[in-house]
Amino acid sequence: MKKYIVLFAVAIAFSSCTETKEKEQKPEGVAETTSAIQQFPKPVFTIAEANKLIELPLHCVTTEYPNKLGQTIGGDSDLQPPRELHPTFYGCFDWHSAVHGYWSMVTLLKEFPELEKAEEVRNILKQNITKENIEQEVAYFQKELNKSYERTYGWAWLLKLAEAIHTWEDPLAAQLEANLQPLTTLIAEKYIEFLPKLVYPIRVGEHTNTAFGLTFAYDYAETLEDNALKTAIEDRARDFYLNDKDCPLHWEPSGYDFLSPCLEEIDIMRRILPETEFKSWLKDFMPEMANNDFKLEPGKVSDRTDGKLVHLDGLNFSRAWVLYGLASQYPEFKHLENVANEHVAYSYPNLVGDSYEGGHWLGSFAIYALLQLELE
Repeated sequence: MKKYIVLFAVAIAFSSCTETKEKEQKPEGVAETTSAIQQFPKPVFTIAEANKLIELPLHCVTTEYPNKLGQTIGGDSDLQPPRELHPTFYGCFDWHSAVHGYWSMVTLLKEFPELEKAEEVRNILKQNITKENIEQEVAYFQKELNKSYERTYGWAWLLKLAEAIHTWEDPLAAQLEANLQPLTTLIAEKYIEFLPKLVYPIRVGEHTNTAFGLTFAYDYAETLEDNALKTAIEDRARDFYLNDKDCPLHWEPSGYDFLSPCLEEIDIMRRILPETEFKSWLKDFMPEMANNDFKLEPGKVSDRTDGKLVHLDGLNFSRAWVLYGLASQYPEFKHLENVANEHVAYSYPNLVGDSYEGGHWLGSFAIYALLQLELE
């Protein structure tokens, strides 16, 4: 994979503003307007930034408490500490964030093998993603009460982790992939079993958003040529979204969103639809995105020590990755890159050194947004 070079000078060139048009003379009695669009520099990703970002998963993947297990209790035997219930994914406050953390470590090490703490990362991966630990993770999911555990958000991140390991050209990756495989296979099977039963998509801005869950799973299915999973996702995405029109983007964001219901839908449809069909669909779904002056204000965070309010930083990163992906694939949407840059500019400076409420998961969102720049 090609290395994207960069200096993330967040601080800040972000205040520079560029006039896109000169003021025009207006008839008497008509208010004068300008169409100045502030230009935000494209974020860039260097080894220096990677060395900062790796601190976030390193701090949390082996941090057992505080912890939100999100489990259904079937008896006294279920009341065990996180490290016993989830010997691999016990850190980072909750199961899916622990999976985020491992994905972040694998991804940063894959892209920047010269990381200062590369050896520490490798040791954690070897110690925690073991055959025995993953067998216990699988056993947890197989219990009757846990069949829907982490559906589909945690499922999606597990498959994203599996995809990252599969594409990592390192001897350690083969060992990790083999160890993780039973859980990977189980999650893929769970998707195939569940999707036909889901009559209506879930259109929210948090974990259960269906479009997000389908998107990451689709990437895995394509990369690993899992045609059964890929077909299941394509069929359901068409059923759910093909006839959607005029998505009410002005309703977003809700107070706790870390995903955009409208943009996540674009992200999955961009993947599954051929170019002509996708562009026709997008014209009906969100025609305003084609305008060069398209504007979307970043989500504002009032208190980053509040675990729910800080979700809006995640929204800014997830919006950015959708916009970067669209701009990269289709040049006529290049103007969306600046909108994405603005979202990253708002949230990135607060990422490293921030409260654990955001630090235990937001790094992975930032990393994934920056990875989309590599598509260009």
